[in-house]
Amino acid sequence: MKLTLSWLKDHLETDASFEKIVERLTSIGLEVESVDDKAGLKPFMIAKVITAEKHPDADKLRVLMVDTGDGKAPVQVVCGAPNARAGLVGAFAAPGAYIPGSGITLAIGKIRGVESRGMMCSERELELSDEHDGIIELPADAPVGQPYASWAKLDDPVIEINLTPNRPDATGIHGIARDLAASGLGRLKTPAIEAVAGEGECPVKLTIEAPDLCPGFALRLVRGVKNGPSPKWLQQRLLAIGLRPINALVDITNYITFDRGRPLHVFDAKKVAGNLVVRRANDGEKVLALDGREYTLTPEMCVIADETGVESIAGVMGGEHSGCDEATTDVLIESALWAPLNIARTGRTLGIITDARYRFERGVDPEMMVRGLELATRMVLDLCGGTPTETEMVGYAGYDPKIILFPTDEVKRLTGLDVPADESVSILRRLGFEVLSGRTNLDVAVPSWRPDVDGKADLVEEVMRIHGVDEIAPQPMANHEAVNGKILTTLQIRSRAAKRALAVRGMMEAVTWSFIPQKHAEAFGGGKAELKLVNPIAADMSDMRPSLLPGLIAAAQRNADRGFGDVALFEVSGTYEGDTPSDQRRVAAGVRRGTAKLDGAGRNWSGNAQPVGVFDAKADAIAALEACGAPVEKLQIEAGGPAWYHPGRSGTIKLGPKTVLGTFGEFHPKTLETLDVSGPLCGFEVFVDAIPEPKAKPTRTKPKLELSAFQAVRRDFAFVVDRGVEAGTIVRAATAADKKLIAGVSVFDIFEGSSLGEGKKSVAIEVAIQPAERTLTDEDFEALAGRIVENVRKQTGGVLRG
Repeated sequence: MKLTLSWLKDHLETDASFEKIVERLTSIGLEVESVDDKAGLKPFMIAKVITAEKHPDADKLRVLMVDTGDGKAPVQVVCGAPNARAGLVGAFAAPGAYIPGSGITLAIGKIRGVESRGMMCSERELELSDEHDGIIELPADAPVGQPYASWAKLDDPVIEINLTPNRPDATGIHGIARDLAASGLGRLKTPAIEAVAGEGECPVKLTIEAPDLCPGFALRLVRGVKNGPSPKWLQQRLLAIGLRPINALVDITNYITFDRGRPLHVFDAKKVAGNLVVRRANDGEKVLALDGREYTLTPEMCVIADETGVESIAGVMGGEHSGCDEATTDVLIESALWAPLNIARTGRTLGIITDARYRFERGVDPEMMVRGLELATRMVLDLCGGTPTETEMVGYAGYDPKIILFPTDEVKRLTGLDVPADESVSILRRLGFEVLSGRTNLDVAVPSWRPDVDGKADLVEEVMRIHGVDEIAPQPMANHEAVNGKILTTLQIRSRAAKRALAVRGMMEAVTWSFIPQKHAEAFGGGKAELKLVNPIAADMSDMRPSLLPGLIAAAQRNADRGFGDVALFEVSGTYEGDTPSDQRRVAAGVRRGTAKLDGAGRNWSGNAQPVGVFDAKADAIAALEACGAPVEKLQIEAGGPAWYHPGRSGTIKLGPKTVLGTFGEFHPKTLETLDVSGPLCGFEVFVDAIPEPKAKPTRTKPKLELSAFQAVRRDFAFVVDRGVEAGTIVRAATAADKKLIAGVSVFDIFEGSSLGEGKKSVAIEVAIQPAERTLTDEDFEALAGRIVENVRKQTGGVLRG
């Protein structure tokens, strides 16, 4: 929201300095984001052309002698403007001045061999308008030597406020002035809006077919207007806040939008066929809007239409067909109320951002619907002439104020501020609230321009911000009883641990959207109607994600599209799997693409690296679980996983028969096709919230760990087992033979062949044996080997390979 200081003072009588106004705005909750003090126009001075001679070497250039009013000799300037002549008074820029319209800094130079020591400027070069056919011409009595911006009243500082969505009343300068006056920084002096008498009924009638989308509509015809450029003061105000003047009728609506926070629209009455109707758009209906783009509409959108079709996207943007131009003589002025959520949804779906949408989606003052129309009518008559009809109004029955019970001691309870009840009443009344009864328990009527105020806490906020947030005394943070007391929750601790573990494995953390396309959600077990967004921020972000993998896979593909094919990404966040968005799971997930393995990626002198696969994903998943405190030695790996994984290259990690802690694997080709990605891809998901809490044990002093003084020994065993036996079962069986002596078991070879028999395979394992108390004898090793073979035989039916 932008405003100028002089515009603000149209509504606020104050002696406060500009700096004090800026400071007060922020202190009452209207945060000032930037200030433009118009220092860029200070170098330009009013100057007079003394002589204008033809350039000796160019037909279209003139050599001017310019009096800059500094008491020194005239300055020579080479100029190509067609209106450059002796006696002209204009805006002069000396060497060293920055020209905002062209982005250059002037220097003394030669043009066709003639020295030029400055510039006579056009309006476009000063960014005052698009006019550049000639240099600025000022009245003959303009004071030579004076700053041009000050004389032309262009040095008006501009303030930009970063409004929060709950302050629709501050989308107009009048509302901002009301807040400043309530804070004690002056007196509100906005004049009352007087009704304009009309002659006869409005010939254009209106019907509202969608009252849920349009609670009220006011319309008025003004005949015989003379449309053209708006007056200089109006153009300058619009230019100051970044708006381009178009013509008087359009500029009036833009002015009132910012002055009162009341968007309006004007139709060229001669281009409107028959009566107007407010209705839902037909599916696929199209409209050419004022921005020159054609939009395709849906039945969820509201439009204003005549007998030939859509004339305006309600509350968002008007149509090109019925727009007003210099040929307009009869104008229809529209002032309506629109459903805020529908306006927001329509604008977001169509990708249209306008000042009207900005205000309507926050909620406008319903009482300004008619008053805004009256104000616009008065300005049209003053600037364009014409004869108005009576107002045609449909739907709106008047404002019924909301009554809130407000105990004044709530201010102390919620903010710590000791504000007397009388002061609270005074603040609320200055802000426009009506205090109906009571002294400490007040009945307060909310004004029409504050739809955001809904309860007593909102009234406390109003009192607090006007009394002064800076009056709240700072309080020390509460002192914890125990320095080492637990602060983080178990999930927070596990999330941090998982992130560290995955980062150590060479993966980069990503943060992806919680919303994904419907087909992606369905591919990963989601797509429930309960988890669809009513108002998605984009058409391809329609569903709450059931898994972190779609977002990570898409991120990996975006990297690949930009030449970074070997990427490893992880994320620890929430997924949505229940019937409501509150049913969340805490998940750690990751993907690897290309050759992004833990031990390096890309090309190597010894040959190309192998692509990522199921075992890379498995190792990542186990590392994340171990970091989160899962009992890794008790985990069970089952072949196969959810449908989005390759059925023969995936697995499920369980703790016991029922508790699933994670899944991993290479992705199914159909899944990759659905997500429109390619390349070797594997991934995993670990359910952090499914890991059981460790059992509390009495604190004991743990013995100091020391390295064994005895030599470690490694023995190899090869077992012939049925093809369906999992290697993990063999590893666990061998480990269980003697947990004190066996330090580790790993698989180093798997062989299948006809020599082993039908349906058989050979699994070779390496057993690491670490004595702790004495050196083992041959008999000890033989006995241990016997226990290993017997354990494997009992649990798998395997026999030693001959």
